[in-house]
Amino acid sequence: MDWFFIFPTVSTTFIVISAVLVAIGWGLIVKGKREAHKKVMIWAAVAAVIFFVIYSSRTVFIGNTSWGGPDNLQPYYQVFLIFHIVLATVAAVFGITTLTLGFKEKYSKHRKWGRVTSIIWFFTAITGVAVYTLLYLLYPGGHTQPVWKVIFGM
Repeated sequence: MDWFFIFPTVSTTFIVISAVLVAIGWGLIVKGKREAHKKVMIWAAVAAVIFFVIYSSRTVFIGNTSWGGPDNLQPYYQVFLIFHIVLATVAAVFGITTLTLGFKEKYSKHRKWGRVTSIIWFFTAITGVAVYTLLYLLYPGGHTQPVWKVIFGM
């Protein structure tokens, strides 16, 4: 196993952990356990941030993996990948908003945002695992240049 495979595996694991913690947190708040909900949701956010740090670092220093599957499937993969990226971006913005509302004790708005944010986050995690499965398990791709090498022409 090389670095090109380890980082995506670890980062995908953290996004799954985050989604599982969000589901647990949702269950806790439904049962009225506010303090437990708050702690679990903070850990869900921490797992998401760890994912982002690993993913961003890998993109900058190692590069992203290119599509390794059949050419006829690449357009479908690209559309799916764009959908995942947009979904993940929306989920991140919604997640930050939802956390902020919770910390500011604006519970009515937090509750409304939280329901939508959680569902978007679940779909983000599912599509993220699908991207990982396609790129590293079903159709292992090639490796691209790190962003910093591209920027500095190295």
